[in-house]
Amino acid sequence: MKKKLAMILAASVGCAATISIAQEVNWGERPTFHEDGTVTVPSFDLPPSVFSSEEAKALQKMRARMAGAMPTEMPKDIATSRKQLDKMLAPQLEQMRAMYDVEVSEHVLDGVPVRLVKPADGVYDRDRVLINLHGGAFSVCWESCSLLESIPIAALGDFEVVSVNYRMAPENRHPAGVEDVAKVYAQLLRYHEPDHIGIYGCSAGGALTAQTGAWLPAHGLPQAGALGIFGAGGVRFRAGDSAYVAAYIDGSFPPPPDRGDPTKDWDITRGYFAGADMEGADISPALHQDVLKKFPPTLLLTGTRAMDMSPAIYTNSMLMKAGVETDLIVGEGMGHCYIMMPTLPESQDAYAAIVAFFKEHLK
Repeated sequence: MKKKLAMILAASVGCAATISIAQEVNWGERPTFHEDGTVTVPSFDLPPSVFSSEEAKALQKMRARMAGAMPTEMPKDIATSRKQLDKMLAPQLEQMRAMYDVEVSEHVLDGVPVRLVKPADGVYDRDRVLINLHGGAFSVCWESCSLLESIPIAALGDFEVVSVNYRMAPENRHPAGVEDVAKVYAQLLRYHEPDHIGIYGCSAGGALTAQTGAWLPAHGLPQAGALGIFGAGGVRFRAGDSAYVAAYIDGSFPPPPDRGDPTKDWDITRGYFAGADMEGADISPALHQDVLKKFPPTLLLTGTRAMDMSPAIYTNSMLMKAGVETDLIVGEGMGHCYIMMPTLPESQDAYAAIVAFFKEHLK
């Protein structure tokens, strides 16, 4: 009891010292703290991080010239939405193809369309293979994101990457996507040991990777050798502090809706999880320690300006608690799935770390 009281007193002294310092510095309007724990944050200017590369700073400046270029809402027609996104990502994909020489081919595994990406010279690891689960809010971005996520890893790691065109919304609902991933995984088990298969993805693909880590053992399949959860976590999107902070410093996604009026929410997944239990183990495995304990070594990647930072950090902490080997990369000044920008030094550092992670853990 005395030890606990001492800790409380020490924390109180530290807090008081911090408040005292804050009162001595005149920085203008300050945050307002409310009884329910809510903080009202005043408007402030956020300069580019001093730790960001010159390329990343230039990208931030370019965003000022792009004001008004992004649509304020999603097109109602999914085909139009998919075409618009592919058109927007075309310059990035062109850069990626120019930087890395790969061979791309289309196939079908157990009824699921897949895209095989491997080094153009034909020299790649025949024992180990990676499954990529593309991003796109469970509704878009197969054509572009599957290549943006697969090309650098295949080229730099001498891997064959199997990108899965899993079923998406609005045509399908959960668990359609993870069922398709499991089908492809089962086919690859015919040629590879499970600990030679890695699974990774960014954004929706990162969330789907976490869901796959929970799904495989629960459905009688051996666990994969390693997972890469990028631009996501093992919990639902738009949750935690970063969902609010990133909305106003990055602007890629709106803040979560008022809890008192969920009808005002903007469902970025176009109903993919309609009717599902968002806290269930199959969607949010990071909330379930018994499920996490069956996870293989896992690499998480996020950015300090990404709405997915809180889910990634929380998932990393819960994996540590479950005794699972886990690594976390947090890109300073980086936003959501920054690894899709191939010319950024931060992205290239991340590619190297991803390749090294899978080479180490796919025994």
